[in-house]
Amino acid sequence: MESTVDLKNLIVRPIYVEECARWDQLMRTHHYLGHHHLVGKSLKYVAELHGEWVALLGWASPAFKCGARDRFIGWSKEQQWERLKYVVNNVRFLILPGIRIANLASKSLALNGKRLSADWLTAYGHPLVLAETFVDPQRFLGTCYRAANWKLLGQTLGYGRQSGEYYYHGQHKTVWVYPLHRQARRLLSAPFLAPALEGRIGIMDINHMAIEQPGGLLQRFTQLVDVRKRRGVRHTWLSVFAVAICAILSGADGFRAIGEWAQSLSQENLKRLGCRFSERKGQYEPPSEPTIRRSLQSVDAETLDAVVNEWIREQTNSDAVAVDGKALRGAKRDGQPLYLFAALLHREGVVVAQRAVETKHNEITAFQPLLDPLDLRGKVVTADALHTQVEHAKYLKEKKKADYVFTVKGNQPTLLSDIQSLDDSDFSPLVQSDGERSRSD
Repeated sequence: MESTVDLKNLIVRPIYVEECARWDQLMRTHHYLGHHHLVGKSLKYVAELHGEWVALLGWASPAFKCGARDRFIGWSKEQQWERLKYVVNNVRFLILPGIRIANLASKSLALNGKRLSADWLTAYGHPLVLAETFVDPQRFLGTCYRAANWKLLGQTLGYGRQSGEYYYHGQHKTVWVYPLHRQARRLLSAPFLAPALEGRIGIMDINHMAIEQPGGLLQRFTQLVDVRKRRGVRHTWLSVFAVAICAILSGADGFRAIGEWAQSLSQENLKRLGCRFSERKGQYEPPSEPTIRRSLQSVDAETLDAVVNEWIREQTNSDAVAVDGKALRGAKRDGQPLYLFAALLHREGVVVAQRAVETKHNEITAFQPLLDPLDLRGKVVTADALHTQVEHAKYLKEKKKADYVFTVKGNQPTLLSDIQSLDDSDFSPLVQSDGERSRSD
């Protein structure tokens, strides 16, 4: 009979190197499948209660093929090949002999699931997004997995894999999965791999942006003039810039990173980005890093910036724009620091317009030229105290039909004094939805 024990002190942790032999021996002796070694990348865990080992868990590389799992994810064969490393298999789970504690198994699974991806990232340099396991229905019902919120997908077909070959053994097992990320299925099946899975911080999710569609990125790039000499050109002007911009939005922070991102693209994505098809190789080919570098260095930067910013603005639905200027680190013109004055979307933090200015004071005269190309109707523009100017406010309200939030500091002493002298009774009452006026205390 299972005893009722308070599991609040239960700890699930990776084993230490010196504990490996003990873990292996216990698993080899007491697990019905025995134990020789864990396949591929692996982690071994122990569940401890008041310092006593009560359960063992082993995680390793997932099954190469599993119809129920693959249908659940919805990924293509090419995506499966590239992204299988983000899936892990619970290949061993053992409650140690003599331990009969209610809810121990499901609690151990739950605690292990909370830390598994982070531990895998530390050990192997990338996170996990989905866990799987196979349960022999002749021996177990999978109750602990169900209690730990794992999902039953169905049964295997009864095939095994040995030395790279599949053979039929007739032992059907139930397939269970547990998302280690709330968007596991989307991350694994999305056309472009999420930057977070590659250890990068992406600017925007290009999976939700128009690329090859009418009005998309490729069509926008027809505005760019190809300045290259015709001789030796292998990649179209459009595809080179499409690859470069998508790489940058996905977190690539230099020419080498852009080139590596391009090389990692699937055949499907290379086709979407307009890359050339090699008849000799029978596949799509990405532009190389030197090709991307030369193209970006030769294009008219202001035109490219305007095209990309316009495209990004149409892909977003941000209702607030921040105006800010920063000195570019290490950048100087005639010995003076170079400032970049930019408009950014609040929610996404994406630059949608920018201008180089000589000094921070020149931001005032650049304010209206910076915002002129932007559709700000109904949006809120925020800016620091430097831009708390009557002309800026009139420009936004009258010409751009926008609202504004400006900071007030000592550069506007009269306005600052007037604001500091206000109290609650000086503000207009709130208007309720039913038309009645009321005050908010």
